[in-house]
Amino acid sequence: MSEKQLDVLINEVIKQLANEGLISRKSTDHLNDSKPFIKNEFLPIKIDLVDPTTEKLRTTPRVNHPRDSEALPALMATTTARLGVGRAGVRPRIEALLLFQSDFAVSQDALNKEVDPTILDTLGFFSVNTLIHGGKTDYLLRPDLGRSLSKEAVNIINQRCIKKPDIQICVGDGLSATAVEANIKKIFPVLVAGCQNAGLSTGTPFFIQNCRVGVMNDIGDIIQPEVLILLIGERPGLGRAESMSAYMAYHPNHGQTDANREVICNIFDNGGTNPLEAGAYAIRLAQEMIKKKGSGVSQKTN
Repeated sequence: MSEKQLDVLINEVIKQLANEGLISRKSTDHLNDSKPFIKNEFLPIKIDLVDPTTEKLRTTPRVNHPRDSEALPALMATTTARLGVGRAGVRPRIEALLLFQSDFAVSQDALNKEVDPTILDTLGFFSVNTLIHGGKTDYLLRPDLGRSLSKEAVNIINQRCIKKPDIQICVGDGLSATAVEANIKKIFPVLVAGCQNAGLSTGTPFFIQNCRVGVMNDIGDIIQPEVLILLIGERPGLGRAESMSAYMAYHPNHGQTDANREVICNIFDNGGTNPLEAGAYAIRLAQEMIKKKGSGVSQKTN
């Protein structure tokens, strides 16, 4: 396409926007005399779209003439699955597409952001890193590096942490920093208070950046707790970024796998496991692990 043809095409698009009332007609006056489009010219565009993420719009059916007009919205209200989106030809309706893009952006933001350091400072956490040094790209491409502590982290933990406590609590960003920010201030005090009430000693809590679950083995080798609790952000779903998990292991050490661990997942308010309830359950589970001297598959067989 030549530059002249491109200018003609742009001019037609601008005229159509003016006809739809999305831009000022004054800004299109120069198009009536067949002058070419002036590049870099400021055209005030007015976009006024309704927020597609509201609960009302999420549960509004987009299907034309549904067989049961009462059952469809009732079904949509019971799940976050994308039901009743309707279609325009072979494509989803614009409302459904905008909601999908909005929810996808929530997931991307959760993955790419960093946990607010002021939250960690308030709770008294110091921070260490894994072997990831190339940011989020390396974190996604090299999960193996996220399972091992850096040499600097090993030295810091050795210097600052109490050894051989009953319960060691750690926090990792995982795949959702948003999940940590949404839940840590609620669940951490419950864990600490639960340990005190149960007569269990606690270690020195800290935060692991670029963390994968397997880093529990390195921590266990250094600190040697009876039970290690790792609070970590779960993989975000579409529009769901605040879900956190609590992974737990009895005497974690090098060579252990997920078969040796317990997990409390989907920790979040309004739909998941309430963080206060999850904290209380984690302490009860830790007591059981200590009593049976095992976790995961080994606990089930004892």
